[in-house]
Amino acid sequence: MSDWLVWQLADSAFPIGGFAHSGGLEAAWQHGEIRGRADLLQFAEASLGQLGHATLPFVTAAHREPARFAELDRLCDAFTSNHVANRASRLQGQALLASVERIFAIAELQRLRETEHQPPCGHFAPVFGVVMGVLGLDRPATARLLFFQHVRGLVAGAVRLGIIGPMEGQSLQHRLGPRAQAILERCEGLAVENLAQTAPLLDLWQGAQDRLYSRLFQS
Repeated sequence: MSDWLVWQLADSAFPIGGFAHSGGLEAAWQHGEIRGRADLLQFAEASLGQLGHATLPFVTAAHREPARFAELDRLCDAFTSNHVANRASRLQGQALLASVERIFAIAELQRLRETEHQPPCGHFAPVFGVVMGVLGLDRPATARLLFFQHVRGLVAGAVRLGIIGPMEGQSLQHRLGPRAQAILERCEGLAVENLAQTAPLLDLWQGAQDRLYSRLFQS
């Protein structure tokens, strides 16, 4: 496993469409629920907790058992009941799968599509787990990459919305690193049987995204 590949996957230029989504941040900001740095930090920590309990189990299970790809994809679809979050998950998962297939030309992913294991929806979490396993990342590296991309996406969204500036955004990302690692260590053993919605307010804000008068992000 080459570090060059890890850096490429972690690069914001890798085309999976993550920067089209704010994870509910935009709606929370417009509704006045985030008024400054302290609120933004609380939002980010709550979002990381939700990632650990509602996304990481899918990633881990798909990485460990890629033959369950379709089963896990259907379960993810049922679990993600928020229509905005569901749509965003499908778009990002399908973009990731299409990008990896085109960039790396991996026959194993093509075979998954051509068998009964083909995912019916293409949700991001199971796609991410399977793809990273096929590319050669072990489970700890896959989980760290998932959390890094989530933190980076939240910070980028806050900067684009004008909540904080670029320098302050980098400072926030640095501060969130230890918190992300702590949540990862606490949740890395969770199975899909332990799935939980830990941040219902974030889910409500994300669901309100389509009703915003004007919006920068899709979710």
